[in-house]
Amino acid sequence: MKRVKVFKDFFLSNDSEIKFILGPCQIESKQHVFEICDEIEKLSIKLDFKYIFKSSYDKANRSSHKSRRGIGIKKGLDILSQVREKYNCPVISDVHDTSQCSIVKDFLDIIQIPAFLCRQTDIIIEAAKTNLPINIKKGQFLSPWEMKNVVEKVLSTGNNNLLLTERGTMFGYNNLVSDLRSLPIMKKIGYPVVFDATHSTQLPGGKGESSDGQYEFVGMLAKAAVTTGISGLFIETHDNPRSAPSDGPNMVPLKDLGKLIQSIKLYDNLSKSKDLS
Repeated sequence: MKRVKVFKDFFLSNDSEIKFILGPCQIESKQHVFEICDEIEKLSIKLDFKYIFKSSYDKANRSSHKSRRGIGIKKGLDILSQVREKYNCPVISDVHDTSQCSIVKDFLDIIQIPAFLCRQTDIIIEAAKTNLPINIKKGQFLSPWEMKNVVEKVLSTGNNNLLLTERGTMFGYNNLVSDLRSLPIMKKIGYPVVFDATHSTQLPGGKGESSDGQYEFVGMLAKAAVTTGISGLFIETHDNPRSAPSDGPNMVPLKDLGKLIQSIKLYDNLSKSKDLS
């Protein structure tokens, strides 16, 4: 089973204990990021889990040009590098065009390819050339077996450090459905698989000029996903989701995160138990 090293002694594999990608959707300020990561760090010690801190310096794929996009690449990467130094944790963020890849490689531990860009050959190739681990989100418009084509683009550069993330499939207008069959299908491609429990409950464009969401289903989908034996869960969290500039309706309130992770770990331990036949 492929193991992908993302930071020091931090590995992801479908047959090892579940890891978490956690953080607010976008970077709002240095103070806000550190307040949230401080709570995540406390939970990680209390509940004994490893996490990758995630937040976006730019949300380029907003419903409206009027929507807040973040604080920008320079300030955002500086904040993420400070998070890594203080909390000794790997950090991940999205890239949105080829020019960003050479910039982020000195600040991030994992480069994330947004779902809408997963078929854009140039950006995937440039990201892969950094030799950093690449987390590719499966597009809402792709079947899971088509991700093999995306993987081959990365492998063509000599980089084989890959994570594949499921984040729901379009189900008519403004709605997503999670077909959990995609998880074992993508596992057969041979790389660690992550389930994005947050964006799987998004209702894209559901509010007209912004997306809506149903965060109350995050826990149910996350627990179901880990029973298939995957490497990681992607869960965005916020201290006050209603005030969040993006994806508030599908982010887990920070106060509820610990209880959710505790239950997820139980399901993960059961699914990977050697005592099961």
